[in-house]
Amino acid sequence: MQKLYSLPATAKLLFSVAAFLVPFLSQAQGSYIPYNRDYYHILDRLDILRGQNNPIYRSATKPYRRDDVAAFLDSIADDPVIRSRSDQFNFAYLSQDNWEFVSRETPESKKPFLKGLYRRPGDFAHYYSEEFDIHVSPVIYLNGGIEPDNEQNPNRLSRGVALRGSIDKKVGFYTYFTTSEAFFPSWVKGYAEYNGAVPGEGFWKEYNGNGYTYFSALGHVSFNITKHIQVEVGHDRNFIGEGYRSFLLSDFSNPYMFVKFNTQVWKFQLTNIWTQMTADVDYDRGRPTDGRYPQKWFSFHRLGFNVGKNLNLGFFESVMTDQVDFNYFNPIVFYRWVEQSLGTPDKVMLGIDYKWNFYPSMQLYGQFALDEFVFSEFFGQDGKNSKRNKYGLQAGFKYIDLFKVSNLDLQLEYNSARPYTFQEKVDYQSYSNWRTPLTHPRGANFREMLGIIRYQPIPKLNLTFLTMYQLYGADPDAETNWGGDVLKNRLEGSPTGLFDNVIGQGIENKVIQTNLNASYMLRHNFFIDASHSFRRRTAQDLDSPETSQYLQLAFRWNFIRPDYNY
Repeated sequence: MQKLYSLPATAKLLFSVAAFLVPFLSQAQGSYIPYNRDYYHILDRLDILRGQNNPIYRSATKPYRRDDVAAFLDSIADDPVIRSRSDQFNFAYLSQDNWEFVSRETPESKKPFLKGLYRRPGDFAHYYSEEFDIHVSPVIYLNGGIEPDNEQNPNRLSRGVALRGSIDKKVGFYTYFTTSEAFFPSWVKGYAEYNGAVPGEGFWKEYNGNGYTYFSALGHVSFNITKHIQVEVGHDRNFIGEGYRSFLLSDFSNPYMFVKFNTQVWKFQLTNIWTQMTADVDYDRGRPTDGRYPQKWFSFHRLGFNVGKNLNLGFFESVMTDQVDFNYFNPIVFYRWVEQSLGTPDKVMLGIDYKWNFYPSMQLYGQFALDEFVFSEFFGQDGKNSKRNKYGLQAGFKYIDLFKVSNLDLQLEYNSARPYTFQEKVDYQSYSNWRTPLTHPRGANFREMLGIIRYQPIPKLNLTFLTMYQLYGADPDAETNWGGDVLKNRLEGSPTGLFDNVIGQGIENKVIQTNLNASYMLRHNFFIDASHSFRRRTAQDLDSPETSQYLQLAFRWNFIRPDYNY
């Protein structure tokens, strides 16, 4: 029987560590900017246009700090990469969004509401002084859509508050909470029903028969303990990599408790993350209970460094364990060595990632995450397609200002993961959190190709077209394990032997999906979105293709645009 550890005990330990470090605070510090692919793409394209790595923050570890982003904006204020009207608008937008840290003057609102509200375009209300500043804004998302073959047309209402600030410009803080009621598109609802969790949210309650209601709460405190060491303690998500997906750590699963150290010296950056995650969920009549869930612990570190001005390499290692082991709290130890020395079956993963700005406006990037391998089987013909060779692979390309058209950007990406990757033979050690994968939404046993075109024809309008092709193998029932579901035990239910395991084994599925989205910014961080999604799935167990069309209109205010591309 697994031993359960309570959240308060672990949280107390983590916050005790943070309290010990607070007296060493010495540097200006901002809160972190929530990871938003649209927002971060603006920063990404500036790096690629310059053709060199950003010297102020390392783009592989996300999210970024506001003061770091402000320092980067200050450094490129007169750079020729800001040339089109849309570039100038984006630069002003980012500067206004982080106005308390930029050194240049940013304009206040011309007509504040009731003289005291919206004195700054991005803050409903704020107070600023050298000792303390706080910024409060509403969070609203309202959408309605039509999906002809769905018994309930998708719609969603989310509302809440976002708050950020700093104390003495040395301690940054951020909190965000919303409550939501949602009816999802058919494929998203199917995914939630299969996993028993709402993607990105986790815990849910039933709403009007076939809908979901849930409460989201994120927050962190961040500070520097030296000039080169940053600390963040929070309950949120992290993302590692340059791609649309990540095989190291993605933002797809439920938020979790973590402590993160970022140490940046010369050309090197060491990122350490220690977390407590939800191992599994207890259900009553198919619904999550309000009881205490089994917990597990995840440790991650990545060493990144610049090779010249254009190439960045990163080496990562992680371990997932079903109980607290203080050996993994060492920020510079080799986890695999510790795991072998202790004789434990803890799940250790290794890997590498890179980005190469090989030409101004062009970037190559990728990741390789290794779960398990046997040398003779990995490189030899006799062990071809061994079950013990488990890894995920990503390769991508970005082209900014495609064909020299301003603000027309292209991204191409390939992802694949062999069967049984991210699974484990011991309960509660799979690469997952709250019954959803920590990496790619599909888990393993798949190939995927993505194409994304982003175009900003006028300053306030952004058009995004995404097309996706997936081939993956599914299981016919809960007992059978073809290697795609990361929640299953890799030693149980497998119909295959040690060899001849190939991507797509099981019930072969092929998915083609497209999404066209238009976002218009009416006011600072207030958007109108119109989008159309087409999805077609063919499978061996279907008599005819399963086709979905989803058309929606949405209004969002300080809310990240939802992504249903999986």
